[in-house]
Amino acid sequence: MKIHHVGYLVRKMDKALDKFRELGYTLEKEPLPDGYRDADIAFLLKDGYRIELVCPHKTSDVYPLLKKFGNAPYHICYETENLESEEARLKDMGYTVFIPRQPAPAIGDGAEVIFLIHSQMGMVELAGK
Repeated sequence: MKIHHVGYLVRKMDKALDKFRELGYTLEKEPLPDGYRDADIAFLLKDGYRIELVCPHKTSDVYPLLKKFGNAPYHICYETENLESEEARLKDMGYTVFIPRQPAPAIGDGAEVIFLIHSQMGMVELAGK
């Protein structure tokens, strides 16, 4: 699996975008609402790395993480050719599904994602079709 991005929780999208730009990041995709995850999402690039800014609404499944940790990285997303087989493989390794398979409009191109969590690893996201 190849790393697609690191997910970064933020309280205020506009302020976070400004701070990441100050560090040399460029906007890859404009912020857009993601109704599946109940959050606003933007992608930034720097030196071949992609950061996903996630600004969850109060009804989002990840909003409690923002309340607990504040602005912080919280997941790594891996690209996969086969979501079902990678999900099964990670479950065999002790991961539990946190958010089941859903469309990922912010990634686009028909992508879908699954979020899994492990007590020793934290959260991972699988992206594919």
